[in-house]
Amino acid sequence: MNVYAAYMAYVDAEIGRVVAEIERLGQLDNTLIIFVTGDNGASAEGQLNGTPNEASFFNGVEIPVARQLPYIPVWGSDQTYPHFAVGWAWALDTPFRWTKQIASHFGGTRNGMVIHWPRRITDRGGIRRQFHHVIDVIPTVLEAAGIPAATSIRGITQRPFDGVSMVYTFDAANADAPTRRRTQYFEMIGNRGIWHDGWFANTTPVAPPWNGMAPRPTDVLDGFKWELYNLAEDPTQHTSVADQHPDRLRMMQALFLAEAARNQVLPLDASALDRFVTPRPGPAAGRQQFVYTGQVHSLQDATAPNLQNRAYRITAEIEVPAGGANGMIVTHGGRFGGYGLYLIEGRPTFTYNFLNIARARWQGPALQAGRHSIVFDWQPAAGGVVQLPFGRGGHGTLSVNGQAVATRGMPRTVPIIITLDETFDVGIDTGSPVDDEYQVPFAFTGKLVKLTIDLGASTVTPQAMHDLQMMLAARNLPVVGGLIGDFEDFLQRMQQGSGP
Repeated sequence: MNVYAAYMAYVDAEIGRVVAEIERLGQLDNTLIIFVTGDNGASAEGQLNGTPNEASFFNGVEIPVARQLPYIPVWGSDQTYPHFAVGWAWALDTPFRWTKQIASHFGGTRNGMVIHWPRRITDRGGIRRQFHHVIDVIPTVLEAAGIPAATSIRGITQRPFDGVSMVYTFDAANADAPTRRRTQYFEMIGNRGIWHDGWFANTTPVAPPWNGMAPRPTDVLDGFKWELYNLAEDPTQHTSVADQHPDRLRMMQALFLAEAARNQVLPLDASALDRFVTPRPGPAAGRQQFVYTGQVHSLQDATAPNLQNRAYRITAEIEVPAGGANGMIVTHGGRFGGYGLYLIEGRPTFTYNFLNIARARWQGPALQAGRHSIVFDWQPAAGGVVQLPFGRGGHGTLSVNGQAVATRGMPRTVPIIITLDETFDVGIDTGSPVDDEYQVPFAFTGKLVKLTIDLGASTVTPQAMHDLQMMLAARNLPVVGGLIGDFEDFLQRMQQGSGP
């Protein structure tokens, strides 16, 4: 939380620089500034105990407190990707209930907003309580500037803005005027709500947002309970009056479906895990082989080969000059999760970084000058009753010129998302290192003749996902350690190089 507070202070200072420059230009009085303090409620993705690596949450892994304590001296530095614990999110959202991801309650959606325009708004520090939504910002700017919304741009007819201008609230005489917005829907991962004329109907969350592995109903329409609130009397959604006003609740439910249909929200989908592991459209979609013949870098996930949850083979044809070579051949991710094939002190090395929790390394002897073929081959464990469709362990083999130089197993692989914000690089490492034994950018000093990545079939099949849902529903998945099971046992097996 100290790291979060420090960053908020930094953001505040940087916004202050912008405002100070506008003032220096003599335009502050005639500049409309709209500042929204967030994009949702406070995040509970730090899990119950917080985490030094936010990517752990998105992979269903909980890091025990004892394993977090050594990070305290470097908390907030480039050595951590920290996130505060659920308790802090709950406190930040008080007096509203719930947190980010929960679109059914204001703790997940409501934010403060400041509007500053001295030439037009005269009651400095005035309060406005009209109900508005972020989609009202653009209509407000357009009306304030006297610019009509475009009906056509370059011959393409534009949909009209759904928002309602807030300019009518600028005058002090209208401080308590009724809101001009009548209706607004909310929805995320099946959690949903509808505001209409001061009433709010919403579903009851079925899973806490800090547990991405929690079971969720497949029948989204009928699998959620509904609540109802008169916000004039109960602004924090404390006591539902659904039983006292069944007709109003039914009307609000029907209104939600109408708004959802109009805004292309349907069909509703309460799944979280399935969304993460479903392949997205993109240049890499459906491809089984990727070939590179020179340095490329900063490629995003949609253009990079996805090595997760499948067998794969990386083949690097290189030339080592006299005196040897070092540097990155191929990498995806970095310090907080990823992999890299590289030469260090001339030794071919493949490092797999499991969320900065543990690393597996395959390494061979230093290469002499000349042409070499380096291959890393990964085979996940076979399926079965106890095998998850994603994050499976298995065995890897590093070979040089057709001869195996290192073989070992891993009990688990990163199950869902290999990296949150780092890229795929060939011939260089432009992000953080997957291992601290080298420093970026770590450009390859030999010649990369050709790099080929071949992908096998994914283990995440529809049947495997169905079996997983059955496991979750039966609560057979360990909670402590999430997808990796017992944390200390996992670390020991990683250190020993044992498979699943």
